[in-house]
Amino acid sequence: MASSKHGGSGETSGVSAQSYVHTLTPILAAVTELIDGPIQPAADLMTASLRANGVIQAFGSGHSEALAMEIAGRAGGLIATNRIALRDLVLLGGEPPELLRSAELERDPKYSRKLYELSAARPGDLFVIASNSGVNGSIVELASVVKEHGHPLIAITSLQHTSGMDSRHPSGKKLIDFADVVLDNQAPYGDSVLDLPDGGGKVCAVSSITAALIAQMLVAEVLRRMTEAGETPPVYLSANIPGGDEHNHALEERYAGRIRRTA
Repeated sequence: MASSKHGGSGETSGVSAQSYVHTLTPILAAVTELIDGPIQPAADLMTASLRANGVIQAFGSGHSEALAMEIAGRAGGLIATNRIALRDLVLLGGEPPELLRSAELERDPKYSRKLYELSAARPGDLFVIASNSGVNGSIVELASVVKEHGHPLIAITSLQHTSGMDSRHPSGKKLIDFADVVLDNQAPYGDSVLDLPDGGGKVCAVSSITAALIAQMLVAEVLRRMTEAGETPPVYLSANIPGGDEHNHALEERYAGRIRRTA
């Protein structure tokens, strides 16, 4: 049996792996309850976009970029997906590399319209935007531009956190104000869930884990709809199995110029 000082004997107080898992378990359970709620209309929107030859455009800044990586270019996921990232401004948009060193970039709304343009979005495309706080300028501005162009928008955020924050966008609006469907990642205010001793703050965040679960639930529901309708959905195989590259490249050709797999 593992030493109790590491939480391996059932100990769930303090900071330990056991405490983290114990705290995370009901949060994950709450996320799964979305299946009978907003996951369904979100999957309906995604399926309609794909059937209309649309692309799922995914964006998140900071650690929320993990959500975009979960949706776009993932083995077992949908081919018709594009990951938008702030570094696109440099890699594709001609901005100086120094821009990415700015700690304020994700709070600055002035580059979001250019990000949208670099996405090469078409009218049938759908956007999934993730932000735990849902208040930073780049996120809110991109959401505004997305709706200005008439795209469906799914937001993945922490309702507890965003409700406790003022917007950092000049309009005073938040990500949720533009979304057609809002998916609550169930993260608490501040994201982290365990208390350090003597009021030292909270540690061990959950939003990346819950967002990944939401992303895979969405993919599963989209694929359920398509397979039940007798359709063959274009999905990725692992590039690390025989034939994976050939399979993936052939399907990617359908969306040439519309999807990219930037580093």
